[in-house]
Amino acid sequence: MNEGIQVKELESVVVRFSGDSGDGMQLAGTLFSNLSAELGNDIITFPDFPAEIRAPHGTLGGVSGFQMQVGAKKVYTPGDKADVLVAMNPAALKVNAQFLKPDTVVIIDTDSFQTDDLEKALFKTNDPFKELGLTSLQVVAAPVAQLCKESLEGIADNKQALRSRNIFALGLVCWLFNRPLQIVEKLLSEKFKKKPDVLQANLLVLQAGFNYGHNIHASVSTYRIETTSHKKGFYTDVNGNKATAYGLIAASEKAGLPLFLGSYPITPATDIMQELTARKELGIKVMQTEDEIAGICTAIGASFAGSLAVTNTSGPGLALKSEAIGLAVMAEIPLVVIDVQRAGPSTGMPTKSEQTDLMQALYGRNGESPAVVIAASSPTDCFDSAFMASKIALEHLTPVILLTDGYIANGSSAWRIPDLEEYPEIKPPYVNPEQREGWMPYLRNPENDVRYWAIPGTEGFMHRIGGLEKDNKTGAISTDPDNHQIMAGLRQSKINKIADYIPLQEVLGDEDADTLVVGWGGTFGHLYEAVEEIRKTGKKVAFAHFRFINPLPKNTEEILKRYKKVMVIEQNLGQFAGYLRSKIDGFNPYQFNRVKGQPFIVARLTEEIIRIMIND
Repeated sequence: MNEGIQVKELESVVVRFSGDSGDGMQLAGTLFSNLSAELGNDIITFPDFPAEIRAPHGTLGGVSGFQMQVGAKKVYTPGDKADVLVAMNPAALKVNAQFLKPDTVVIIDTDSFQTDDLEKALFKTNDPFKELGLTSLQVVAAPVAQLCKESLEGIADNKQALRSRNIFALGLVCWLFNRPLQIVEKLLSEKFKKKPDVLQANLLVLQAGFNYGHNIHASVSTYRIETTSHKKGFYTDVNGNKATAYGLIAASEKAGLPLFLGSYPITPATDIMQELTARKELGIKVMQTEDEIAGICTAIGASFAGSLAVTNTSGPGLALKSEAIGLAVMAEIPLVVIDVQRAGPSTGMPTKSEQTDLMQALYGRNGESPAVVIAASSPTDCFDSAFMASKIALEHLTPVILLTDGYIANGSSAWRIPDLEEYPEIKPPYVNPEQREGWMPYLRNPENDVRYWAIPGTEGFMHRIGGLEKDNKTGAISTDPDNHQIMAGLRQSKINKIADYIPLQEVLGDEDADTLVVGWGGTFGHLYEAVEEIRKTGKKVAFAHFRFINPLPKNTEEILKRYKKVMVIEQNLGQFAGYLRSKIDGFNPYQFNRVKGQPFIVARLTEEIIRIMIND
């Protein structure tokens, strides 16, 4: 270690890799997060993609980022501001200037900070740090491109050398955090096992970046994050889309039913389809269809035939699937619809995250067409939420819409691979062979109003269901007004009674608080950290985060009316707050709403919650 270099021991640290879309920032960030997870740290990541497929090189619109928080203990967000920033060009520095602390360590590639690079990023001077008012940073300026070329001289051409700049930066960051290279070398070997020349180049450049850190004479802080102890088990780094796919697989195993996915590619939901496609050895069937409507209709057919049927999409696709969801409601068959929310309306900002599809999920169908709506709260919670969505769909013969979002779908965290024996059984309400005499397709269990499921081909249970209204006894097509009233009421009653089968709403924080913070879905980590920061100051505040939205947990009204002040915080203009008002007489919460396509900032949430707490 160089003299004068300060080693900071921290409970958590925030690192951000940033550069052009083609600079490999997502790969470098993923490798460092995987390294940290394998060393026993807790992590939360936030890949931040530009909406453009490939903006002009070096421009502000093409900046791609990957941020993570690495902790010795449990972390809940990727962090507000960075302790370390890797800025591969001036545009990356400018875009991320707002996310830097006064003493942030900034690593730059001086070969990409030339006059023309500064001009592309719309700098007016040759001193970008001074122009941005960044005068107290710890800057590590390295000629990364040139050092990559020198490291690979005689081994790879200049094109390959420039492609390795991200791995050089990764090696430098590993030095900065006192991380061993062996795990990164193993990860690179797995990724490039079929490209030995590329692997050799990356391994050499990785070592060169690490060595450069040892040899520099600048005084910058280095960091040490102690390893935390976890519950015994097998751990991996998993993002929300992959966890969702695994949750569906687990539900299929528990139910003893084949898993079918009918899907059309759409950002940011496509990875679920890709992950399930790679699991053919488990008997999973995936059909990539020509459009969103075909995707859900194939799933409906698979459900009718007795599969655990799923379709996945994002907001624009959910709109296209709405009529077919209504068909599944009318036919009363199980169906899981996954909506990975992104910024809208219309095409909107496809790579950015929001919570703006809630009203569409609840009411975006013609007629009285009730469906279950649940929302995952974190990348790892996507597993449990997908499992629960499948369980409810299969046991109550209903469509279930699972809301995730781009932030938790692409973000990742350390995940203990669960023991399926700890998960409940899934028991669809199959017909009993003894029911053949006088059986009709809309006979129901009086306890939960769920009809009995006769898989086509079951001897003695031939029947017809579909999108036209049926007689509530015979199943024949009916246009009788009184029958329609009965059937509409039964379909709603079936959804309402699911509240008897889901957990009561949990409240975290101080039991004797006057203020309750309410959230739902992927904002859990930011809201939880904000509440905990406030509690550390001695102020009392409680926190309720909702997974089950339709139906709401049975104790929802009791909880919301217990507190003097309730503040609903969400990444839309007030959809959940409005929904709660419609369900609970006299409920009128405070609101904090942001629609920026970016995760909340914990410090800003803390300020706003305290403002409401002290506002009489």
